[in-house]
Amino acid sequence: MDAITIEHNVTPIKLDVLFVDDWPVWSRDNGEFDWTYEQKETCYIIEGKAIVTPENADPITIETGDMVFFPQGLKCHWQILESIEKNYRLG
Repeated sequence: MDAITIEHNVTPIKLDVLFVDDWPVWSRDNGEFDWTYEQKETCYIIEGKAIVTPENADPITIETGDMVFFPQGLKCHWQILESIEKNYRLG
């Protein structure tokens, strides 16, 4: 299985080319939960900060301005440190 990948400091031009503003928005307050990605997801963190810990892997911190790529089948634990809001695209 592929790992989570992160692109930091995504440029406004790239966001425009990908039409990120047209993607659905998901938000959640501080807290923790387990999650399994049934399909791959690309997301852009509008605001907030979280630690995502994949099963059998090291924790990864994601925060405002990051574009994150979650592979299909990934099982992980989310710990939201600062209320998070993200645009996301599945598949």
